[in-house]
Amino acid sequence: MNWYLDVLKKYATFSGRARRQEYWMFTLFNVIAVVVLAIIDNAVLGVYPALTAVYMLGVLLPTLAVTVRRLHDTGRSGWWYLIAFVPLVGGIILFVFTVLEGEGQPNAYGDNPKAIAAY
Repeated sequence: MNWYLDVLKKYATFSGRARRQEYWMFTLFNVIAVVVLAIIDNAVLGVYPALTAVYMLGVLLPTLAVTVRRLHDTGRSGWWYLIAFVPLVGGIILFVFTVLEGEGQPNAYGDNPKAIAAY
């Protein structure tokens, strides 16, 4: 739960780096939250997904920020996020970038967050 709250605290921080664990735990919590809200929406409101839409709009900026920081950890610019808009392969490429291990040494975007967490 701390990973989720830490990302929300840095909701508009596009600088720095995010570890794989931070990114994927945030993503996992988002998926769980959307599924639960979709079930509630379906049971209470029928077809119209009001709660899910409000939640997804609320976490849009933190999701973009943590993805950009994850790309920074792999040594890529945040502009690589736009590759997701390429039909068929763009989302797959972005997925691969987020799965790759971050650079072990400090890079242009900051110190290695894994090394900082080890202290």
